Amino acid sequence: MANISFKGGGFGKKGPWRNFTRKNDRIKAKEVRVIGSDGNQLGVMETGAAIALAKQEGLDLVEISASASPPVCKIVDFGKYKYDEGKKQKSGKTTSTKIKEVKFRFCTEEHDYQTKLRHVLDFLIDGNKVKIGVVFRGREMDLTNLGFNLIKKVAEDAKEFGVPDSEPRLAGRMVLLSLSPVKSTKKKIAICPEKDLNNGLEL
Repeated sequence: MANISFKGGGFGKKGPWRNFTRKNDRIKAKEVRVIGSDGNQLGVMETGAAIALAKQEGLDLVEISASASPPVCKIVDFGKYKYDEGKKQKSGKTTSTKIKEVKFRFCTEEHDYQTKLRHVLDFLIDGNKVKIGVVFRGREMDLTNLGFNLIKKVAEDAKEFGVPDSEPRLAGRMVLLSLSPVKSTKKKIAICPEKDLNNGLEL
C-alpha cells in the first residue's frame, strides 16, 4: 500500500488538494489576525470568535497567509475568493509583478489614512510591490520630518504583509519608500526610529 504524504495542506505534490486553502473550522491556529469584509484590520482574536463573526455576516473566515505569526485570515465569501484567486493565478502566468503606488499627505486625516493603508495591504497581499510617497507642496518642505514619521507608521502597520526594500528617502518633493510582499522578500530591512532622518537625504 502506497504511503500518502501530507505536505503543505494537500495530498502530495500531485494530489487534488495541492492548492488547498483552509477556512472556518479547518484553520488550525488558536489565534489569527483578522481582516474584516470591509478591508479593515480587526486585530488578533481567537479563531472561534473570528469564525463566529464571519458567520454573523453570512461569510467565511479564510486563511490568506498561513506563514505569518499569527496566521492572517480574511472574512470573505469563500466561493468568490477562490474564483478571484484562480483568475489571479492565470494572469500571473503571463504577467510579472507590478509596482503599485499609493500617495499620502503628511497631514492625512485618520479616516483617509486607513483607506490608503487598506490599498497598500491589498496590493501586497496580491503579490505586488508598493511604492509609498508622502507629497509636499511649497513651504511644506520645511516639514519633511513629518513625512518620514508617516512613512515609518505605514511600514509598521503593513509589516505583516510587506517589508521595506531600503531606508525612506527624500526625492524632490516626496518622501519615498518601497515595500515588497513578505513571501518574496528574503531579508527584512529595519527602519531605525532613532536615526537622524534629516542627514544624508537625497535632494
